[in-house]
Amino acid sequence: MLAVGENGAGKTNLLESLHVATQGFSPRTRLDAQLIRFGQRDARVTVEGSRGDAPVAACVDLTLAGAKRATLNGAKLPAAEQLRRELQTLVFTPDRLTVVKGGPAARRAYFDRTLARLQPSRASLPADYAGAVAQRNAALRFSSRDAVAPWTERVATLGAELVHARVETLRALEPGFRERAGELGLPDALLVYDGEPPTVAALEQRLERDLERGTTSLGPHLDDVRLLSGDRDLRGFGSQGEQRLTVLALLLAEAGLLAERRGVAPLLLLDDVLSELDPGRRRVLAGIVAGIGQTVITATQRSALPVEPSQVVEVERGTAR
Repeated sequence: MLAVGENGAGKTNLLESLHVATQGFSPRTRLDAQLIRFGQRDARVTVEGSRGDAPVAACVDLTLAGAKRATLNGAKLPAAEQLRRELQTLVFTPDRLTVVKGGPAARRAYFDRTLARLQPSRASLPADYAGAVAQRNAALRFSSRDAVAPWTERVATLGAELVHARVETLRALEPGFRERAGELGLPDALLVYDGEPPTVAALEQRLERDLERGTTSLGPHLDDVRLLSGDRDLRGFGSQGEQRLTVLALLLAEAGLLAERRGVAPLLLLDDVLSELDPGRRRVLAGIVAGIGQTVITATQRSALPVEPSQVVEVERGTAR
């Protein structure tokens, strides 16, 4: 589906609404109050569709007075974010280029979200590890060696599990990432994990330094993922166009994996994805998404998409038709 409209017409709001209704949260902000129209106290987003042969209806209610609420097929969910366990949605926005051009924290967060989608049984692992590091850091700041010891073991155990899970995620993504990047004109794309599983011995070797600084100086909370094209690290030596292709290739690779593992393709939301692609790459992208599943693309002009879309939605002053 192609959503067309002038700048500021509300195309990005349309995609944001679809993300909120299927994932329970906005890809833009964690402040729910920013999702409610100025001057109003409540908002509701409802979507209906199908997953395979089964009908799906999801609804998210937002209010300034309390927590948001969500239902799936009429059943109330304990938390709106639980929608993402049932419905898969992947989004591209221009600010996602920070995955490539930003610091290590942006890449860790991105691939940990991917890990959660591809390995649901390990979805809590990044948060569990972060909690253990926070407890160890608290003990370090109080200079309590006895209190640090059990958290050192916990950090080593969970840290090793997290590193292995991340590496598995990258290995699963890499064939599709390389293929999609190649199709889009980015040759020899690679994903390289920078980091080793922490051990109790390695953490204890750094104990004096950690006590001095009050923070844990070793572990996957400091690791990175290098995104390469051949020998080039695309963070420092990739053009903005290449960085955009990298993020697109990652998203498309994950979409293919999710479709393969779950039997249902995710919903793809591609905001302003065509503006910096040449006509050849636009055609390639259109061909790829046509074979994956339902995709919503925004553009300022209908001619930006070089193929005939299944549906065109015109967005004007916050209204879609």
